Amino acid sequence: MRIEVIGLGVSAEPHLSPEAQQALADCALVIGSERQLAVVSSLLEGKNTQILPPLKELKALIDAHCGPVCLLASGDPLWYGIGRWLGKQFEADQLRFHPAVSSIQAACHQLGLSVQDCEVLSLHGRPLGKLRTRLQRNRTLIILTDAQSQPHHIAQEALSAGLTDARLTVCEALGYPYQQIRTFSVSKLVDEAPEFDPLHVTVLETGCQAGWLPTFPGIEDRYFRTDRGEGRGMITKREVRLQILSLLQPAAGEVIWDIGAGCGSVAVELAYWTPQAQVYAIEHHQDRLNCLDANRERFGVASNLIVIAGRAEQAQTGVLSELPRPDKVFIGGSGGELPALLASCWQDLPEGGVLVASAVMERTRSNLLQFMEAHPELQSETLQVMINRGESLAGQLCYKPAIPVTLFRFRKPFTDEIVSHG
Repeated sequence: MRIEVIGLGVSAEPHLSPEAQQALADCALVIGSERQLAVVSSLLEGKNTQILPPLKELKALIDAHCGPVCLLASGDPLWYGIGRWLGKQFEADQLRFHPAVSSIQAACHQLGLSVQDCEVLSLHGRPLGKLRTRLQRNRTLIILTDAQSQPHHIAQEALSAGLTDARLTVCEALGYPYQQIRTFSVSKLVDEAPEFDPLHVTVLETGCQAGWLPTFPGIEDRYFRTDRGEGRGMITKREVRLQILSLLQPAAGEVIWDIGAGCGSVAVELAYWTPQAQVYAIEHHQDRLNCLDANRERFGVASNLIVIAGRAEQAQTGVLSELPRPDKVFIGGSGGELPALLASCWQDLPEGGVLVASAVMERTRSNLLQFMEAHPELQSETLQVMINRGESLAGQLCYKPAIPVTLFRFRKPFTDEIVSHG
């Protein structure tokens, strides 16, 4: 079966390439939204048409048809369009794409913006809070939205992040006779919340004002909700956290476990800076779980930070047995069962996988040293982080030492590495 995916561009008329016109002519079944089918209605005489169903029903609809199928899409189907989903459901040789100008490109051309200088973010079907991972100064965001992420919602998020000088430009019904483009300050949008055409693109220019959301790894401790007040509870402090991030080297597509996540400072930074990784934060203490959930929402990482309530040390029957296998693991707490947890996690890691663990107590450090000595074939390293923080004492500056934290990093070797060194 062949599936022809035709992008319609931004127009009320069907401006199709000769190849797209031929593809449409060759298909007996044409699937699209009401608006899309209306655009190409002059080309559909004698054809069977079907309103686009929910994605969970679309594959069955296509599979039930024996001939070539035409699927209408908006703009470029492979740029925040349906093309990605299709690529996961069907073989590549079944799909042919016919792209057109997207609403993203059209908005940039209307406003004279270079596409490479902008960042595209889709909030369509995604939590509004995801925007918080992009609300830094001097950014131009082109945002695709739904009913839960209308321009006034976006403006409120910008205000809450401290970006009071930001402005939004809403490009409505691009390519239609009634298109309009309007620019607003964030405060005006929040106060007035005007109505917009459902077919719109929002451009957010954050401005040069600095908000409170982070722009670089190393979030200040005071911004985390903790079980002992802002920044003072069960979190890994910033200086140590930066070392952990460096040792883990998180990458797109990875599954990362944070065991004994506490209030979630490590898990939040992993998810915030690596949006295409899946981070699982495991914690059993209820007060810390509440803070972890609050921090997950606060920093807008709900889509890729999954909070797991339970004890990881019960490895074979506990929560870890239900999770996707990890590429990397950080152990910040073990409930006194570190040796068993190390053995279990090590077994779960693939070749090339990385395990990082922290130790404050001597017993924990001893367990990690024993593990390192028992596996001489590993790529191992350890370091101790000793921080003296400047504080005021009797009106004078002094440096107060924090408790040293020892970090260990173990990398699981590939089979050929073991053989070559064996």
